[in-house]
Amino acid sequence: MTIDLKTVKHISKLSRISIDDEKAKKLSKDLNSIFKFIEKLNELDTKNVEPLSSIVQKNLKLRKDQIKSKNIREDILKNSPENNEDFFVVPKVVE
Repeated sequence: MTIDLKTVKHISKLSRISIDDEKAKKLSKDLNSIFKFIEKLNELDTKNVEPLSSIVQKNLKLRKDQIKSKNIREDILKNSPENNEDFFVVPKVVE
């Protein structure tokens, strides 16, 4: 797959990004090199390779879910823009 100057210009028009011819040529060259690399990756045989969720083969250590701080409601509500005893009061966003 190759990306020519016309395709780059068309994509820039669709995305409403203005680019000059010099940048478009450079972008075309960069995109073509990326697609060549993707084509090389597609040639690899990955049938016997398991997908990874992490490169480290280590299980996460589990811990108990415990409450460590109590009665901090007042401290939290001090950050509210408007004073209120029960909840945060913020300006209306949606009309």
